[in-house]
Amino acid sequence: MLSTMTRSVARAAAVALLAVMAPGGFGPAPAHAAECAQAGQVSGDTAWPRQMLAMDAIGRFSRGGGVEVAVLSTGVQASNPQLDGRVFSGVDAVAQRGTANTDCTGTGTQVAGVIAAEPADGSPVVGLAYRATVLPIRVVPDNSSAQAAATPGSIGRGIELALQNGAQVIVVACAVYQDGQRMRSAVASAIAQDVPVIAAVGDLGSAEDKNPTPYPAAYDGVIGVGAIDRSGQIYTKSQHGDYVDLVAPGVAVPTLQGGGAAEADGTALAAGYVGAAAALIRNRSGKMPVADLTRLLTASASPAVAGDAFGAGVVNPYAAITGQISTKRERALPAMSAPAAERTGAEQRRRVAAYTGAIIAAVAVVAVLMVTAAIRRSRRQHWRPATAPPLPEYDEPVEPGPPVMLLEQPGPN
Repeated sequence: MLSTMTRSVARAAAVALLAVMAPGGFGPAPAHAAECAQAGQVSGDTAWPRQMLAMDAIGRFSRGGGVEVAVLSTGVQASNPQLDGRVFSGVDAVAQRGTANTDCTGTGTQVAGVIAAEPADGSPVVGLAYRATVLPIRVVPDNSSAQAAATPGSIGRGIELALQNGAQVIVVACAVYQDGQRMRSAVASAIAQDVPVIAAVGDLGSAEDKNPTPYPAAYDGVIGVGAIDRSGQIYTKSQHGDYVDLVAPGVAVPTLQGGGAAEADGTALAAGYVGAAAALIRNRSGKMPVADLTRLLTASASPAVAGDAFGAGVVNPYAAITGQISTKRERALPAMSAPAAERTGAEQRRRVAAYTGAIIAAVAVVAVLMVTAAIRRSRRQHWRPATAPPLPEYDEPVEPGPPVMLLEQPGPN
């Protein structure tokens, strides 16, 4: 079995060969690429997602090395010092030619920062899987225009290109609000190849935006991700529905932008964190079916407020990479009917003894109850027999009878 370093060297050589053979190749981007979006202000010296997701404890188990994560967005600024040497040139799926290693808009670089930013002195930004490599796929026109948006076609092409160039995790950092056959087919192909697709659920969740159905997050098998703030409350623009599987930090997140750092909001950043968690799992546990990886991420999630905006809860990378999926299948319980006992002589004697003992016990109980009742009745009667008392005796007066008339005896005539 090849070591991780050997595989990384082999992959880098293959990518460099592709860069020579094809226009707009996928070799490592030069560090002097032009910059458009500029660094901003970051408050504090510690990124709050670093504490919420326990990033410092995770490094003992996995750092994402050897895993290639495709970021489908506006491109990635490869010249940022904290990404230097680990961002491929990528491809522009909008123009269908050229590279995607620059980012005037900034969104793709922000997502790449939460995934793979290398720790640096003085910077509050560190990627969750900072040893992973990033394959930028531009699916949104990079012109800093508020009207610029991805299309189902560009996302479909982007997923196809990610698969063709060896991505092991695909993060779709933008949502579209129309289904598309090419996009649907590309997602199905990724899942069939055991490549997870993690998609932002979109930032149109406010009442005025009416929360439209986001794609590809709404597809079966895609891991849809919403955003929360540092207190665990849902981001006000994060969309909600049964397509939300997990939530992750997505408000005032310190990340990369241009040649430095900035704070940013959005479900794209949250999707980046979940994509990084998937890269950690791939690095530690190897390739697994998308359904198993999804179950591992959702079952290990930290509890959150109930509701269709939170899915299974807050992604918990530490629990996910140290947990395991049970391979045991549920089995039906055996029948509960007892077998008939054999009518042997010994069995018959046991039955007779049991019946006799039961009858004797019943008779004894009845006798005790009768004696107890008799004693209680006697106590109420002060221990005298229960017979009627004798009638009193007295002399009755003699009533006078009719007068007695004396008759004279007849004499002789």
